[in-house]
Amino acid sequence: MSISASLVKELRERTGAGMMDCKKALAEKGGDLEQAATYLREKGLAAAAKKAGRIAAEGLIESYIHGVGKIGVLVEVNCETDFVAKTDEFRGLARDIAMQIAAAKPDYVSREEVPEEMLEKERNILRAQALNEGKPEKIVDKMVAGRIEKYYKDVCLLEQPFIKDTNITVQQLLTEKIAKIGENISVRRFTRYELGEGIEKKQADLAAEVEAITRNVCK
Repeated sequence: MSISASLVKELRERTGAGMMDCKKALAEKGGDLEQAATYLREKGLAAAAKKAGRIAAEGLIESYIHGVGKIGVLVEVNCETDFVAKTDEFRGLARDIAMQIAAAKPDYVSREEVPEEMLEKERNILRAQALNEGKPEKIVDKMVAGRIEKYYKDVCLLEQPFIKDTNITVQQLLTEKIAKIGENISVRRFTRYELGEGIEKKQADLAAEVEAITRNVCK
């Protein structure tokens, strides 16, 4: 099957894979761009896995402020060399991750960071919900396990759908960048600030205020 250069170029820009790899993937998948991209991601996972165990002690701390100072993020993204840390591609990745944190509000980097007591509390809540829904006892544990997976996707940065391409997770994004750049890349830690978060705001009781004003006027 003849694969056009424009299709190869589009797949290369989308995945960051080499030209020959893109051409081979398209030929393997009959010219289907989506299937070829998935194929390359799967291959990228294998290539990146070899690099994932290497020490990543360089990198940068990226900051992002959203809106008029309403949300702020600091995130540390690591790579292996200072050279890579200074590239536009790596800086762009760190920026995307900071934006992800601002938009999706994760609590942890990965599922390994979730405290066991937090998981147990969540399991108990989910179990109670399933039983209250009238689900048979024998399937409740499977339901809880499935909902815990969804919980991870909500609270763990690496498991969230990437805001710029919801077909992949943040972890898959990192994997693609590892395969393309050739160095291990990891997110070490982050802090997210939201204006007024944690402050108990006074709730105005309009009816009570009107009543108080009326009483004062009548005195």
